[in-house]
Amino acid sequence: MIVMKFGGTSVQDANAIARAAAIVKGRLAEKPVVVVSAMAKVTDQLLIMARAAGAGDRKTAIELSRGLRERHYMTAGELLGTGVFTSFHSELEANFEALDELLRGIAAVGELTPRTTDHVAAYGEILSSKIVAAAFSSKGLGAALVDSRECIVTDNAHMRAVPLFDETNQRLRTKVQPLVAAGKVPVMGGFIGATKAGVTTTIGRGGSDYSAAIVGAGLDAARIEIWTDVDGMLTTDPNICPDARRIKLISFDEAAELAYFGAKVLHPATVLPAIQKNIPVYVRNSRNPDCEGTRIEARVPHCRNFFKAIAAKKRITIIDVAAPRMLLAHGFLRSIFEAFDHHRVAVDVVSTSEVSVSLTVDSNESIPALAADLAKLADVKYEGRKAIVCLVGENLRETPGIAARVFGELSDTKIRMISQGASEINLTFVIEEDDVPGVIQRLHKAFFSDLDPEVFA
Repeated sequence: MIVMKFGGTSVQDANAIARAAAIVKGRLAEKPVVVVSAMAKVTDQLLIMARAAGAGDRKTAIELSRGLRERHYMTAGELLGTGVFTSFHSELEANFEALDELLRGIAAVGELTPRTTDHVAAYGEILSSKIVAAAFSSKGLGAALVDSRECIVTDNAHMRAVPLFDETNQRLRTKVQPLVAAGKVPVMGGFIGATKAGVTTTIGRGGSDYSAAIVGAGLDAARIEIWTDVDGMLTTDPNICPDARRIKLISFDEAAELAYFGAKVLHPATVLPAIQKNIPVYVRNSRNPDCEGTRIEARVPHCRNFFKAIAAKKRITIIDVAAPRMLLAHGFLRSIFEAFDHHRVAVDVVSTSEVSVSLTVDSNESIPALAADLAKLADVKYEGRKAIVCLVGENLRETPGIAARVFGELSDTKIRMISQGASEINLTFVIEEDDVPGVIQRLHKAFFSDLDPEVFA
């Protein structure tokens, strides 16, 4: 059994869904389970209409909903033909009527809560999975629609819910495994789940990849395929370096580091359930299915290049916490991180001395309140418009002089923070956001001009 996840651009219209159907058809012998995202840009539109309704602008919210309704109707009509679509139309109509009623309720109350945000955002995957399942069935693939909210059980942390794996795995074995055994192709929406009480939740933006890994791990899949609109993971962002090359083979650890520090092909948490079950993950291009893509595995052969890839994460803020009066005071670091935990702000990079701590975080609206709490402990200042650059490769800690080579290439660049040693596979540093393109281009030229053909395409 395999799990195949199709992203938003791979189900964005009738042609894309037809391509997905052809890819799945070629894998019927491997008993596929299909996980789909919302159609491209739909989640963004749903969140915009939710915010409009929350601000009391019911008219705008309903108009945006009408646009989505027409897009989904058109896509379903092109895929199913007049006869089948006529019977399917009422099902879609009921979903959009429910969405509009929800938007009217939000507008009437004048408040948008995380719980209602999840309810609105879930419609993208609910609708796309219904259309994809119907399209697959019309093409003879024996699809069976599965509501992910009946399988993916989460806590009640709306908008970023955490899966409850024991309950989820039991539901997957009960609801999905029998369909696979019967020769059906289960089709599920990614990104969404529900609490034990059945309240709709989402597991964060980009969560459809994570959903696919959860399903794959829960069903002990032979592999997980992530179908997107690029040929795989690349050595860096091709928009910055047009000569970026495809990585044929990369380890779980390397892929996770790259995903977390800016590589957009994978959701950062995607590989975690797969790591636990040692299930290989493939990143493939639905527009170019003949390309072998990138294979992600627990153990990979040695690469003669120092690095596999370079990633950059923008919109970073550096927070400096300086407290001479707390010199060597017991519990100082604990107090700092308790403040970050209280405000639910994740830390990327940390640098410490006896009297100060510097940390990087994603720039967001929580930072002023966090800084106010930290100011009770020490002197605090923060500065935005920074970026993290991460070079990932095998056994960097054991490679003499690698840091000197990297920073020798950047001798005229202002480096704000450096981190190496917490991981054997990455060298991370912080620069000004505007310096990212030039830094990436120089490093890529220096370290990726002569590539190992066993690892890079």
